[in-house]
Amino acid sequence: RRVVAHPVPRQGQAEGRAGLLLRLIDKRFGPLPEAAVARIRGASDGELERLADDVLTAATLEDLLT
Repeated sequence: RRVVAHPVPRQGQAEGRAGLLLRLIDKRFGPLPEAAVARIRGASDGELERLADDVLTAATLEDLLT
């Protein structure tokens, strides 16, 4: 039996990454201000990658977002 993978649209991938990142940030720093949520949801692929790299080492939410 052959399984064919269907590509996920790029926008869907970014939304998924942003959603996962928001969950991780919430677990680490608590509830996020709406401005931070909007910024992450609108972030570029490169910015999401940087945030994902830094989420475990940033001391504060402010450090993560600057």
